[in-house]
Amino acid sequence: MANDLSTPLTGRRQRLKNALGRPHLPIARILFGLIGIIVIGTVARLVLVDDPTGGRPSQEAGIVNSQVGNSVADTAASGPATITADPQQYPADGSITAVPPPGETASAEAHLAPDSAGIVPELSEETANGPIPRISSTGETPFATYHYPFEAASAGTGPRIALIVTGLGINEQGSLDAIAQLPDLVTLAFAPYGKALEKTVAVARGGGHEVMLEVPLEPFDFPQNDPGPHTLLTGEPPRENLEKLFWLMARFGGYFGIINNMGARFTASAGDFGPVMEELGARGVGYIDDGSSNRSVSAQLASANKVPYARASMLIDANPARSSILSALDSLEAEAMEHGSAIGIVSALPISIQAVSEWSAGLDGKGIALVPASALMQ
Repeated sequence: MANDLSTPLTGRRQRLKNALGRPHLPIARILFGLIGIIVIGTVARLVLVDDPTGGRPSQEAGIVNSQVGNSVADTAASGPATITADPQQYPADGSITAVPPPGETASAEAHLAPDSAGIVPELSEETANGPIPRISSTGETPFATYHYPFEAASAGTGPRIALIVTGLGINEQGSLDAIAQLPDLVTLAFAPYGKALEKTVAVARGGGHEVMLEVPLEPFDFPQNDPGPHTLLTGEPPRENLEKLFWLMARFGGYFGIINNMGARFTASAGDFGPVMEELGARGVGYIDDGSSNRSVSAQLASANKVPYARASMLIDANPARSSILSALDSLEAEAMEHGSAIGIVSALPISIQAVSEWSAGLDGKGIALVPASALMQ
């Protein structure tokens, strides 16, 4: 102890250094520094060096396809190529003609083939209420397709008379009896309310008759005199009347035109009747005015919308008695003699059907031709 205290200060410092040994190095800090340098270097290489293979070894090898490929592509790859299109399908004038598949024809007749019920699908448009008439994609109209195929030359040059029997379809058996008795040149109009309309209309068309659809229109004394459900009314929005029209038009198919049931007030209102006639023109359907109202504007509206049109001359059985019916038929003949043609309206009463059937049998001897109503439409 005394020796240590008496030893000079320099000697004590030397012994302290010997006891502590060599100074320690900051090894941890050095390792962290090296790792940081490696990470920074790796990131810098990925960012600065464009090497899609990531430094992996690669080798190029030629690949030869021994199979036959696209000859046009092979020719184009080896040099300029000329490709010649089918001149029938792609003519030089720039127009394109559709070529039908093998076994099919591009004629309009092929597209307008009727189904088993005699209805042409191309002339029908599906709606929520059922199919309604329309013009086909080839421009064929229901009027041209469904009217009686009458040859004008067969009627000669003498006066002509057309008869339209209305009110058919409500009484099924009565309608079938009328169809069986009437000559096939008589036009038949069906009300839209019968329970077996498709059946009776099919029988009528199968017997050679052309058919029409009766559309109820508002009379002046409506609703005391009511033509029936879905009657088209004045003062209603055009869309509502058209919805009613579409419901009525979907009751059956195969008709060439429509005829009004009542409607003196409606047919006198161009604002209400106009959209209906416009729709008929757009769908290729004809219209016949029953002639009951002198205030009807149907002729002007039909002309403006290119609707095939005619106006009836008289109601034959306004008085449903045989003598009165025959007298009205005589008057119809006189009008045909004077004007060249006339159209009569007859209801589907049994007495009227019998009288008309007997009367029509003697027309040839009078030089008067019985023709379908469509033959007298403009």
